[in-house]
Amino acid sequence: MTSAHHALSGLYRQIMWNRLIAVVEEQAKALMRTAFSTSVRESGDLSAGVFDRRGRMVAQAVTGTPGHVNSMANAVGHFLKKFPMDSMKPGDHFITNDPWLSSGHLHDITVVTPTFVDGRNIALFACTIHVVDIGGRGFGPDGRQVYEEGIFIPIMALAREGRMNEDLLEMVRHNVREQDQVLGDIFSCAASNEEGARCLVQMMREYEIKDIEALADYIIDSSRQTMLERIAKLKPGTYRSKLGMDGYEKPITLSAAVTIKPDGILVDYAGTSSASQFGINVVLNYTQAYTSFGINCIIGGDIPNNYGSLSVVETVAPKGCILNVEHPAPVAMRHAIGHCLPDLVFGCLDQAMPGAVPAQSSASLWNPTFRGGEFAVDPGEVAAAGGNLRKFDVLSFHAGGMGARPTKDGLGATAFPSGVRTIAVEITESISPLVFWRKELRQDTGGPGKMRGGPGHRLVVGTIDEAPFSIFLTAERIDNPPQGLNGGHAGGAAKVGTRHGKKIRPKGQQTIGAGDAVMLEISGGGGYGDPLERDPQRVANDVQAGLVSARQARDVYGVVLRRGRADAQATEQRRAELREMRA
Repeated sequence: MTSAHHALSGLYRQIMWNRLIAVVEEQAKALMRTAFSTSVRESGDLSAGVFDRRGRMVAQAVTGTPGHVNSMANAVGHFLKKFPMDSMKPGDHFITNDPWLSSGHLHDITVVTPTFVDGRNIALFACTIHVVDIGGRGFGPDGRQVYEEGIFIPIMALAREGRMNEDLLEMVRHNVREQDQVLGDIFSCAASNEEGARCLVQMMREYEIKDIEALADYIIDSSRQTMLERIAKLKPGTYRSKLGMDGYEKPITLSAAVTIKPDGILVDYAGTSSASQFGINVVLNYTQAYTSFGINCIIGGDIPNNYGSLSVVETVAPKGCILNVEHPAPVAMRHAIGHCLPDLVFGCLDQAMPGAVPAQSSASLWNPTFRGGEFAVDPGEVAAAGGNLRKFDVLSFHAGGMGARPTKDGLGATAFPSGVRTIAVEITESISPLVFWRKELRQDTGGPGKMRGGPGHRLVVGTIDEAPFSIFLTAERIDNPPQGLNGGHAGGAAKVGTRHGKKIRPKGQQTIGAGDAVMLEISGGGGYGDPLERDPQRVANDVQAGLVSARQARDVYGVVLRRGRADAQATEQRRAELREMRA
């Protein structure tokens, strides 16, 4: 590539940008191909990205979650404070799982790696993953301090000039239950970053450039300016919203005020409930991550997500509230609360941009950990079974319904806002004695509306040998189902219990007895618009698909069915009756 080609600003930069996205996507795919845990290789519970010499995120992989990506965007700057760019050498890798500096809980590990061209460190690659185990109590909300939740790795060297930090690896090895998975995933992070670096160097050689600073400036400045242009089209002012959540020991209120200004957006969480005694608290870095994502979903969904676009959103929360806890507060299940922040922000933006945001989603991801054998909490249960129970420690991802959109129905059993994929039940069953006896969509859980909310789903999980096992559960939306918007109804509430009818707590570690199975029923998304305005034939189609009962079709949608089709005359009469009843 000649200097003449370098001068082709617009087209040339677009080509370079597309190539950079390919680089970070290859980085993410390398991580998934080499990962040991199902949470990374099957669900994509990760992030990957490239950063410039100033620690600014330039590009992120498409694969990944907002919580990981946007938290990582802030984390790399903390690495540089301890290990400046010019102090790094080829073969170096750096690591942390500090919740307050990275992704919000100890189960997320971030690895940062320098990239060298002609002996000069020109960029950094970083990735964040969720590991299946980090020691401590396990992946649940029962801890009262972060010290109980696992091994805490401060920012430190994972490798120096290609030589792994064996002391660190030995420390991890003796503090986790799944040694091979955890250590294998850490090595996968380093390998992934090295693959990203290799692809970047190849790209730079091909385009005959010695650094990425000019490209980074262009990408970041363009993204920031485009976001500001979008914000300038909104009506200035402050818009407020609240969202209720079940919490652990007490209900929680999340409160937000979104202020639209010429130079950006300020989101203030003053009025939010105080911190919990248990591990559902959120650190500010994670709060910022999902706040920015919520804003970008509505205003800048087509704008590259990087330092520039993220910089126009400022997030503040009072210290000590559940969205800005300080060390050593427990934070293991921070996503239970953090995943609902986009819905809270949407409630504010609906006032500034009517007709542009969806109804509330189930949002809060259910990712129970199942543990058995010697890993189970009750030694008496193990002894009663003769001490021959199989050891396992398995993480699983499950989601409820998304809220209906202004012009489309909500998606069913879809992980929004995290975006992680569920782990195929066959894979979980192949690595443990677990059996998914049922996994199905829940009828009448999609919030009724002109546009229907996405249905939640039900799963029943036991063991093939009907042995006792433990579950670490963080269930939400039981007492506070997702609300509808603009006349739409709430989605169906969540439920938890066992197949034999035994009640269990929505949150916390507990044992499922021998021969029983846990039944988890996740909420549906809220509806959008008046249900009486829904196309009758779409209601009939929903009934035929099993998503809506004939009773709900008649009593809520006002649709009367005859032989699987909407009876136009009877429906018109029934809807008139329902409107009269409202009046």
